Amino acid sequence: MARCAFIGLGVMGYPMAGHLMAAGHEVTVYNRTSLKAEAWVDQHGGAMAATPAEAAKGAEFVFCCVGNDADLRSVTTGEDGAFATISPDAVFVDHTTASADVARELAEVAAHTGFHFIDAPVSGGQAGAENGVLTVMCGGEQAAYDRAEPIIAAFAKSCLLMGAAGAGQITKMVNQICIAGLVQALSEGINFAQKAGLDGHAVVDVISKGAAGSWQMENRGGTMLDGKFDYGFAVDWMRKDLGIVLDEARNIGASVPITATVDQFYQDVQNMGGGRWDTSSLIQRLRRLDSE
Repeated sequence: MARCAFIGLGVMGYPMAGHLMAAGHEVTVYNRTSLKAEAWVDQHGGAMAATPAEAAKGAEFVFCCVGNDADLRSVTTGEDGAFATISPDAVFVDHTTASADVARELAEVAAHTGFHFIDAPVSGGQAGAENGVLTVMCGGEQAAYDRAEPIIAAFAKSCLLMGAAGAGQITKMVNQICIAGLVQALSEGINFAQKAGLDGHAVVDVISKGAAGSWQMENRGGTMLDGKFDYGFAVDWMRKDLGIVLDEARNIGASVPITATVDQFYQDVQNMGGGRWDTSSLIQRLRRLDSE
């Protein structure tokens, strides 16, 4: 069992830290809003810290799941950041969906300071975090990964080292590219079926068992038909992720025309007031267009 810290108790970090505690690890948590950290300790035990630096002190593994590049820099190299007190040879595992640039930047700081950094974004959403079945995509050194992987297993069904620092974030970008295209295609298909007078639920049921089947169809097809978008991964978060994708695509010279188009469709959903709707709400945009 390991001494762990967990920084960031959002919809993903809160249950992930809970799984670490349930697996028998010693866990100290930090959250910008201390009330959430207090609630976590009341529910799971463990300890809470007043700053990231305090949380990281003495930990063998420091996990992090915050909002974006700026948040990540704040809790690592900012005032009272974790990097100020992290132990030599400790492993910092970052589950934030962030840019590959910030992952490489922080990995370099870690190497110069004497500890290890792994970028480890996740896929599986809130349900995956709550059920401990996330997919984790990692970038970093093999030796550090080998140490961290058994600890990550507390909340993951799949974990793989994809390459050097930044490779985990690049892999997560591929994940988001594929999801964006799938959700738009599913939205168009369901909307088309309904406009043609078919029973949408029956259509999804039959085609999900063929070549068109996907996780999105199995898990979101029915809720899209029922107009339910009050759970899951929010449009605002997806736009943040797709912005990272589009920036990296420009950096490496990769063409992502469908992703760029779907990003603009998500902006339309935001303009409809759907920033906190689930990403499957792309279908609402089509319904509005067809009603105009």
